[in-house]
Amino acid sequence: MRAFVFPGQGAQTIGMGRDLAEAYPAARAVFEEVDAALGEKLSALIWEGDTETLTLTANAQPALMATSMAAMAALEAEGVEVTAAGFVAGHSLGEYSALCAAGALTLTDTARLLRIRGRAMQEAVPVGEGAMAALLGLDFATVAEVAAEAAEGEVCQAANDNDPGQVVVSGHAGAVARAVEIAKARGAKRAVMLPVSAPFHSALMAPAAEAMRTALAEADVRTPKVPLVANVTAGAVTDPDEIRARLVEQVTGSVRWRESVLFMRAEGVTDFWEIGAGKALSGMVRRIDRDAACRALGSADEVKAAAEAARG
Repeated sequence: MRAFVFPGQGAQTIGMGRDLAEAYPAARAVFEEVDAALGEKLSALIWEGDTETLTLTANAQPALMATSMAAMAALEAEGVEVTAAGFVAGHSLGEYSALCAAGALTLTDTARLLRIRGRAMQEAVPVGEGAMAALLGLDFATVAEVAAEAAEGEVCQAANDNDPGQVVVSGHAGAVARAVEIAKARGAKRAVMLPVSAPFHSALMAPAAEAMRTALAEADVRTPKVPLVANVTAGAVTDPDEIRARLVEQVTGSVRWRESVLFMRAEGVTDFWEIGAGKALSGMVRRIDRDAACRALGSADEVKAAAEAARG
């Protein structure tokens, strides 16, 4: 069985998706629809802009989704539908890409929701007050203990359980800095402050969660063609109201990626196709289960090769 997985923030690069748009009219149409939905030429920023502007949360989120959906459109043009997968899943904002690919959200609605989400997450905490750090070499339970010890009345929590050796903490900058030192004392191989503009997936994102609750209440969410493995539960969801609730919870809750991959493996998934920019998720999947097969689909050549493999 195959799963389609969709990358999150950090995978963005200038030029991503351009060769897909040049090779596939359906992929170009994705970028054009996203441009129209946002009322601006986001595609020009993606292909010809500067990294600093693209990395802004309000831009990176719809840009990464557009690139993933362009790759999905190219794959469909090659005859491989989303129903060729048993599950879809996405890392953080990638969950929106997954839902769009599975037909639960329209492309226009997904672009607008991610612009709202990006802005709300950026505005929830003044720049400099929050931080995130990747702790390498400690498991999730240990990092949860580290975060609790580092909090000292501030917010510090285990935000991303990415793979067996990488857990990200998020919260107030001082608390995260304390977590880095405590983690080193507990035997972490490395502890790296992340170059992010806000403490994502922490309680400090509560204002953004409320913004998304309002936006999602008005959005047309349909039953996906393929079950979504949700970040916050690491289990399959198909009910539109439950999907809305999980997307709201996801803003402040942990991304349970390691458990999500293990869930899909237990359900019979053998192949993970990373749809969109970068290869970060493929690396995580391999570290979670060395027997899992991974394939990245970020270019026209990669899409063609995947489609040929699917046709056997």
